[in-house]
Parts: sequence; structure tokens; C-alpha cells
Amino acid sequence: MIRIREAIIVEGRYDVNTVKQLVDTVVLETGGFRIFSDRERLAMFRRLAQTRGLLILTDSDGAGMVIRNYLRGAIPPSQIKHAYIPEIFGKESRKRAPSKEGKLGVEGMKPDVLRMALARAGATVLDGTEGET
Repeated sequence: MIRIREAIIVEGRYDVNTVKQLVDTVVLETGGFRIFSDRERLAMFRRLAQTRGLLILTDSDGAGMVIRNYLRGAIPPSQIKHAYIPEIFGKESRKRAPSKEGKLGVEGMKPDVLRMALARAGATVLDGTEGET
């Protein structure tokens, strides 16, 4: 498990579960598009951004980009890092059908892909070691 400084913001609860298996940090969800009307959650994200920084990790689909851009405009850029997952077509195992765009989301990514996305984003590793996941 990787210990990182920044809090990670993802879209939904299944994304939280997937990311928490890889990292030791605060992992919170936007609740999808609910973030647009949830002032309390946005205020919490802003406080976390000030104290530890945020790492935004949304899906590679259109909805993920809309959420990412909303947060980009609501929080100072110096307090945010952006992690991007590749566009991989497929279906998450818990779903009956692929998403609207047919792309895997954060929950469907393999651990190595997520680790690479976090590293490319410049996540601050706290202890310099990585144990078994």
C-alpha cells in the first residue's frame, strides 16, 4: 500500500473502494454530478485542498471530464493535481452492460494502471516504500 499526502477525489463509491485498496490516504467521492449542488462537500474539498492538497482521479468519459473541470474552477490550481486513467473500452464486472461511452472507469482499472496514473500526476509519497497490495 502506498502512503500519499494528497487526498484523492473520485466520482463514486465503487471508485473509493478500488482506490482504497492501493493507497493509504483520504479518498472521497463527488457523488457524481451531485457535487454541483452539494456546497458542504465542496467546502470540505476546499479545506482538504488547503491542508494536504487534492488529487483528482475521475473516469476518462465525458462525465468525468465535466466533474474534473468543475473542481478545477472551484479550487485554486496550486492545490490540485490531476491523475488521468487511459481510455480503455470494456465493462466493469459488477455491471450488466458497459457504460454509455463503453469505457472502463476508475473502478475497472487494474492496480498497476492506477499506480502509474498517480505517479504521473505527481502524488507525494510519504514513506518512500510500497508494500504488497
